Amino acid sequence: MRVIALTELTPGTTDLVGGKAAGLGELVRSGERVPEGFCVTTATPASEALPEAEIVAAYHRLGGGPVAVRSSATAEDLPDASFAGVQDTILGVEGDADLLAAVEKCRRSLHAARAVAYRDAHGIDQEVRMAVVVQRMVDAATAGVLFTANPVTGCRTEMVVEAAAGLGTAVVDGAGDVDRYVLDGTPGPERGVLTRAQLDELREVGERLQRRLGAPQDVEWAYDRQGVLWLLQSRPITTLFPLPPATDDPAPRVYLEFGHVQGMLRPATPMGMSTLKALIAAMVASLGLRVEITDIGGRLYGDLTDLARDPFARKRLVKLMAVDFGPRAQAVMERVLADPRFAPRRRGRTRRAGGGQSARTAVRALTGVTRALARPDAARARLFRELDRLAAESVTPPGLHTAADRLRFVRAQDPSAGPDDIVWPIVAGMLAAALPGPLLAGVADRDEINTVLGGMPHNVTIEMDLALWRVTERARPHRDLLLTTAPDDLARRYRDGTLPDIGLAEFLDRYGHRAVAEVDLGVPRWDEDPAPVFAMIANYLRLTDPEQAPDRRFARAAATAEARLEELVARARRRRPVRGRLAGFLLRRARSLAGLREAGKFAGLYRLREMRRQLLLIGAELADTGLLDRPEDVMFLTLDEVATAVHERADHRETAAARRAVHRRELRRRRVPVALLSDGTDLEVALAPATAPDGALRGVGASAGVATGRARVVHDPATAHLEPGEILVAPTTDPGWTPLFLTAGGLVTETGAVMAHGPTVAREYGIPAVICVPDATRAIRTGDLVTVDAAAGTVTIG
Repeated sequence: MRVIALTELTPGTTDLVGGKAAGLGELVRSGERVPEGFCVTTATPASEALPEAEIVAAYHRLGGGPVAVRSSATAEDLPDASFAGVQDTILGVEGDADLLAAVEKCRRSLHAARAVAYRDAHGIDQEVRMAVVVQRMVDAATAGVLFTANPVTGCRTEMVVEAAAGLGTAVVDGAGDVDRYVLDGTPGPERGVLTRAQLDELREVGERLQRRLGAPQDVEWAYDRQGVLWLLQSRPITTLFPLPPATDDPAPRVYLEFGHVQGMLRPATPMGMSTLKALIAAMVASLGLRVEITDIGGRLYGDLTDLARDPFARKRLVKLMAVDFGPRAQAVMERVLADPRFAPRRRGRTRRAGGGQSARTAVRALTGVTRALARPDAARARLFRELDRLAAESVTPPGLHTAADRLRFVRAQDPSAGPDDIVWPIVAGMLAAALPGPLLAGVADRDEINTVLGGMPHNVTIEMDLALWRVTERARPHRDLLLTTAPDDLARRYRDGTLPDIGLAEFLDRYGHRAVAEVDLGVPRWDEDPAPVFAMIANYLRLTDPEQAPDRRFARAAATAEARLEELVARARRRRPVRGRLAGFLLRRARSLAGLREAGKFAGLYRLREMRRQLLLIGAELADTGLLDRPEDVMFLTLDEVATAVHERADHRETAAARRAVHRRELRRRRVPVALLSDGTDLEVALAPATAPDGALRGVGASAGVATGRARVVHDPATAHLEPGEILVAPTTDPGWTPLFLTAGGLVTETGAVMAHGPTVAREYGIPAVICVPDATRAIRTGDLVTVDAAAGTVTIG
């Protein structure tokens, strides 16, 4: 069937009529008022001639006259890709010849450059087909768009209406003035082109459509000259961040994003999420807080509602965020604490349960931190002995022959557990690095203190980066091969044993359990897929200036730090003798201990690697028996679901495929809210933007210095091409990103804290860094000339 009336469309016909027509068919079946029309289906491929006689006959059945002609591709109006404005719409078409020309123009827009680029950006297969919708034109007095959730803030209890007189093209095209209304359940305002009654009618329609279609909708509508409302289109709002899980609490709840603490804004796999929850909960507990960790959009969020309302906890909540969560989270939490909906509530007696345990933990912490500060060399020795022990103990024991055996092993692991000899030296180093700032207020600025924290020894991630540099030095005789061969091909040749020996095996033997987003069990390790390592080696090989070699940069940063330390201590002791001595003691201890910060995660990664290996073997067995499509799908199940497959032969193929599709969609999301309310409101959006001079982007200086260079915006370090001296601009960073730092001229990130992974490593190499720059990866484009000024906390473009 090549031409079909909208009234004849049935569910499940998207492949035949495209997304837009399928949506219109759903509106018609729902009893909504939709302009009469028909669809030229995909049964006529774009390469074939139009069924002109059928189109003209259908047009005459409409009564002729002006019509709207709209594209309706099979990949259009999808739950995660609206294609709004990407493909053609032609209004006011009249007459047989003009109609046929308009239909052909819409068909050809399927392969327009903007449509191809959009599909590429959203990971949509280019093998799509185009149908075309033809509808009677509405003689519109007023038209516009209704969003059944606030598309800016994400609030699901607000609707937004944008309207203009006439056809409403000013609204859809973004040209001209429009009236904007926010509908929150109170009576609509009496102003602009819409009456209060019309606003109420639009809200009722929005509630009805959202309820029936099961998701917030973006609805195009028009009121004709007689005041009759017509619906022209309804599609999902594709930009909304998922809602937090529902609770029984009628009052609002607040959730803070925790994933960036581990340098991770990408979604976690379902299997990885379970481990991450335990890891983050243990980290937060070490700060004396009890927080429920939840999954929102595959990201880790902590429910801080009870802490915000607790009269005692709220007093220290913002300060506790300074070390790991950063200024963006602090600013949002300050707003939450000022919101009367989160006013303090008196605690009941039951809240003090477990006080004895808390006291014992506090004594252990005080003892462990004091011990490390008193004898830092001995503390480091104990810590590295523990790392070696954990590495040895993580080896899989013999006798794991079946999936049931392997599952028992995985469930017995606790990657969140950390021995005291690892935990307290790390905490001591973090405190020693954080406390001098307040002590030296008025004597030294943050930039000077950050200089002292540069070139820090005893950091396992820095040692990894320098080890990779040594591999690169050994690889220089093969420079052309490594620069002109794709990383995937190099990885294949390495596995086949046909690549020249450059010392990579030794590197992977020590660091192969690492990766980008390495805290996610679902992410392949470098020893599974060394392609990202070859990409990093290629970046290093582009470095030709010996003075910019990473080992020399690190040595210079360390020498500068030691010199600045002595100068600061002398200055402080002259002005404030007691504070100066204490600050000097802490800064020296910081240089002995703060580099250990990466060791805690490094230790846990041994267990994660072994857990992943065993899970993949279980996945292979389940795939062999037809219970999964492929071994890696095990990472899209929970451990309980794996157990039902292993012991009860449950088939989870559909579950894994559905979750993989959601995960793939979330991987394309570029912005993750710092904090959410339970109604979906993105709290940071409501904050007034920080002012910056001359249009510069405002952030927080985290590694001293000023650098100017061309920007390189990177979302995936595994495939990044970074020229020496370029400014690396990224949403966030974790240890898997740090090899890129060795040749970067500066660092800009959208999230982070001064003591987080990225800024810490940037200081090691003396690379200027500005963090917490909202939307940096969108405001800055690759190739832009940017200046990173850590002292001012600004990034200037141009």
